[in-house]
Amino acid sequence: MLDSMPDYKPRRWLPASLLGLTWITVTGVGARLQYNFNLLRPPYHSNNDLFPFLWLWRHPHEFFLGLPFSTTLLGILMAHEWGHFWACRRHALAASYPHFLPAPSLLGTFGAFIRIHSPFENRRALLDVGMAGPLAGIALAVPLFYWGALGSVTRSYASTANAFHFGWPWLAQVLLALAHPAWGAGKVYLSPMARAAWFGFLATMLNLLPIGQFDGGHILYAFLPRQHRWVSFALIGLLLVAGWRIWQGWLIWGAMGLAMRGRHPYVPDTGEKLGWLRIALAMVCLGVALATFVIRPVWTT
Repeated sequence: MLDSMPDYKPRRWLPASLLGLTWITVTGVGARLQYNFNLLRPPYHSNNDLFPFLWLWRHPHEFFLGLPFSTTLLGILMAHEWGHFWACRRHALAASYPHFLPAPSLLGTFGAFIRIHSPFENRRALLDVGMAGPLAGIALAVPLFYWGALGSVTRSYASTANAFHFGWPWLAQVLLALAHPAWGAGKVYLSPMARAAWFGFLATMLNLLPIGQFDGGHILYAFLPRQHRWVSFALIGLLLVAGWRIWQGWLIWGAMGLAMRGRHPYVPDTGEKLGWLRIALAMVCLGVALATFVIRPVWTT
């Protein structure tokens, strides 16, 4: 199938430049997280924790403390996007290299994406591309979270005003119980590596939402093209309500779904069978979505 791929050469300088900038911003955030972790301080509390770059300007020697966090997070995001890219190449679809987005955020990035320039010719290709990213990302996130959990400690600081709190998806709870059977999720202080993998779980869960052109939307359309749009709009409505009542972050994802108008580009039904292996992998993706789901990922007190 690769022989039929259009003569398309993805640009390299822009993705490489964005990756370099994102590595700097994510490593900067990770440096402050590691600094706080070493001193057993809350991970996100002061302005230096949320926007550590002025602090790094005064303490440049601390920068490389952030490598465990940035290597873990960027590795998971890269695995996710490279999974999509590999699936595109497998089906002769022209696609860009992963583009990372540096940002002054809790992570130092707004994530990553690839651009697919070719239309999907059949549902097999659509399903493979939709599944490959989440499966590749979670395959790396699970062992990295466990490894990071082994290096975590019990929390010794008291909760304070304006402190950040993080929800615990079922998968993270299971891995923590394997790493430290006597600990409870409410008493653990995650190492920066484990926290980065936690964000990897969150990114996987959000991408698997069956809306529009999200990864979950691709998977849904491959199985139920006629039902895709009304399922998307129903979930968008739920997200907007949840954003109003539970976690404001859901408003962002609901708004993104609305921007797509709940639609998915038409993919012809060529009569091909998806096959038992693809169906099984789709069930794995559903299991991953449920195992990483958390209704209130981040909040402050």
